Amino acid sequence: MKKNTQIYGIRAVIEAIHANEAIDKIFIQKGLRGDLSRELEGLIRKKGISASYVPVEKLNRLTKNNHQGVIANSSPISFHDFEQLVETISSTKEHPLFLLLDGISDVRNFGAIIRTAECTGVDAIIIPKTGSAPVTADTIKTSAGAVFKVPIAKTTHIKDAVFYLQSSGVYVVAASEKTTDSIYNISFKGATAIVMGSEDVGVTAGVLKIVDAVVKIPLLGSISSLNVSVACGICLYEVVRQRQH
Repeated sequence: MKKNTQIYGIRAVIEAIHANEAIDKIFIQKGLRGDLSRELEGLIRKKGISASYVPVEKLNRLTKNNHQGVIANSSPISFHDFEQLVETISSTKEHPLFLLLDGISDVRNFGAIIRTAECTGVDAIIIPKTGSAPVTADTIKTSAGAVFKVPIAKTTHIKDAVFYLQSSGVYVVAASEKTTDSIYNISFKGATAIVMGSEDVGVTAGVLKIVDAVVKIPLLGSISSLNVSVACGICLYEVVRQRQH
């Protein structure tokens, strides 16, 4: 297990990227100029790393060290190559189960989802390279250590992951309130991927258009939605229920 590591300084962050360090996010001082900053920005675009441009005051709060306008947070886990992971799992398991998280941003929700995924036999979790919650100490704690047991891969866009899984014979189902089809009227017994959306907007419209099915969880009360980690648990345990019969 690696610890969460803070890398500061332009050259140090560039070298960490070249060394394929698992970087969750980079904070860059607004208005930063120079050849090294341009080199860093090029690497960020090439690798699809999440980055935010922030005032120098935020960087000063993040570290007392000489940050030179750049701070990176590296992940305590190593992320898998998406296509290679799908190929390996599909070749070794007849009915794999994948979980795609379309923009989950809260680290505790992320951790709770990972914990449930481990308990329900999810073979891999797929997240986008940008816009997803990082793996932090809170993620690890909420997951009860499951973050070290379930393979997690990053993809440039969730839509790319959907297309690739479909081409690999995986049935992709999105959970959304924007449908009339119940989760209890669909079969999850074959190779399946479930897509869960972000806390605020749910599964994005572009993803909803390309999945094989969109299903909803029946809600009988007056509140119109569930917490995403709770909804994910309901969906995953429906898979478990069906596969045990």
